[in-house]
Amino acid sequence: MMKSKKINLHIIKVTLAIILLVGLILIWVQHFNNPTTNAQSAETSSSSTVKQRKIIKTNLTNYLNSVTKDGTVSVSFYNLGTESSSTAASLYKKGSIQVESNAHTAQTAASTYKLFITAFLMQQKLQGNFTWSTANTDGFTRMIVNSENDFAETQLASYGKTAINKFISGQGWYSPVFQDGVDAQTTSYSLQLLLQQLNAGTGPFKNSSDRTKILKLMGKQIYRTGIPTGTNEANEGTTVTDKVGFLNDTNNDAGIVTLPNGQKYILVIMTHGHGQSGFSGFSKIAKIAKNVQTIVYGTNAGKKIESYD
Repeated sequence: MMKSKKINLHIIKVTLAIILLVGLILIWVQHFNNPTTNAQSAETSSSSTVKQRKIIKTNLTNYLNSVTKDGTVSVSFYNLGTESSSTAASLYKKGSIQVESNAHTAQTAASTYKLFITAFLMQQKLQGNFTWSTANTDGFTRMIVNSENDFAETQLASYGKTAINKFISGQGWYSPVFQDGVDAQTTSYSLQLLLQQLNAGTGPFKNSSDRTKILKLMGKQIYRTGIPTGTNEANEGTTVTDKVGFLNDTNNDAGIVTLPNGQKYILVIMTHGHGQSGFSGFSKIAKIAKNVQTIVYGTNAGKKIESYD
């Protein structure tokens, strides 16, 4: 009889434990499947993201306005996001941070105009009017990697400035870039738009093989004391595919930047004046690039409003 009572007591304890466990499981499931709870959590997360992004954009705007206020600098920034599904991916959703300053005022393009020649040639290739012959491959490589002029000038003479300007205008970019007796002109915003198409593989850059070829050459270009230097100082291991330009007192750099964590963005910085000559303006470009990357992606990004006056 005592044995039977012990067995019954054991069964009761086991039953109660099972009931308690099932109850806890049901509570857990209800909590995580409660639409109201999930909605409130998502709303809180979304609100925090929006607030942080707003602070980043405000700080970047304040900083860029401070470096462009005398009219000798133009800057365009456009974030490309990341393939990650992390919280940071939501904060830096593609196109959610676009900030520019003095970006629609035409400046001397210097050798950044070769990006427009590149886009035109890729359009011609899509139409069957340009091939990667040995001569074209050699000339194109030297134009991008070494920023040599002969190939670009040959294309301008061959196709004509009118045809190339018409193509550029048709893309929605600043035009005319090329005029007789005047150095090539463009805006930082137009260079940004071109790089957006290059990154996305759209417009004249639809051919994936050609797009890869161009980006690889831009990654090997030899003048790396501007955006590549500055962004690496901000985050070691950052990579940049860019095209520079330098002419008289003009130093320009336009590139696609990839951080070690996979975040990508476009940055275009055009500078002139202040006694610049040769490559002396690229140290200014590096400083701006470093500060831009720190403001947008640094440890304290989006925590509080800064002035930069």
